[in-house]
Amino acid sequence: MPVVEVADLTDPRLADFTHRTDVDLRRGRRDAPLYIAESLLVLERALRAGHAPRAVLALGGSVGDVLAMLGPAGEHVPVFTGPGELLAELTGYVLHRGVVASLERPPLPDPAALVADARRVVVLEDVVDPTNVGAIFRSVAGIGADAVLVTERCADPFYRRAIRVSMGTVLQVPWTRVPGWPELRPMLAGAGYEIAAMALTPQAVALRDYAARVPGRVALVFGTEGAGLTEAALAAADVHVQIPMRHGIDSLNVAAAAAVAMYALAD
Repeated sequence: MPVVEVADLTDPRLADFTHRTDVDLRRGRRDAPLYIAESLLVLERALRAGHAPRAVLALGGSVGDVLAMLGPAGEHVPVFTGPGELLAELTGYVLHRGVVASLERPPLPDPAALVADARRVVVLEDVVDPTNVGAIFRSVAGIGADAVLVTERCADPFYRRAIRVSMGTVLQVPWTRVPGWPELRPMLAGAGYEIAAMALTPQAVALRDYAARVPGRVALVFGTEGAGLTEAALAAADVHVQIPMRHGIDSLNVAAAAAVAMYALAD
């Protein structure tokens, strides 16, 4: 595989790593052909998941590790290297982790197929902060859920910050985008799921009480950071669940709430 010393930031082969690409990816463009992965750990998890690398930026000390990780299958993948300041000028951020790779974005699975063999599903409705999305995926992988469903306005789980915060688990946890509640509720109900909305409503039951009678299949629904769940989500739910708070605090950050709820419902 070629190792290329970066000398000209206008080299068209570097287009995957430019500022413009990062802005487009943050907005979650569905037609974006690629995603960006940072660090050797995340690159390794992406390769293990079968995702095809397009190009790699590597600081000098990381080049050998990248070449070894790509192996013979990566003989046509260019590995660009150069001073950290120059690569930061190209990407718009400092390569603290030594490696940034672009990879082909894989097709998303069919939602019905994804939930067919699962028991615990997390639904993210319009969670717009990629840091929260990444943290939730990490909890899904570490604490336990079988799949994640994200709505159309939810931050892109393949955005680089979401991947980084998730420690690459976004590349391991099965997930897909889903339509609105008129389609999503019958799909989940038809597959035998109870839809549990995490919400501060008068009828919400305490998480501990819900965990004592939790059914076999549950779809846990979490809403956006500010307003919480939409009226459509609340109406679609079979039950509303809340985490009781103390000292005048009404709720946790959505990523923290997701971790607590998954732990409470874990087998």
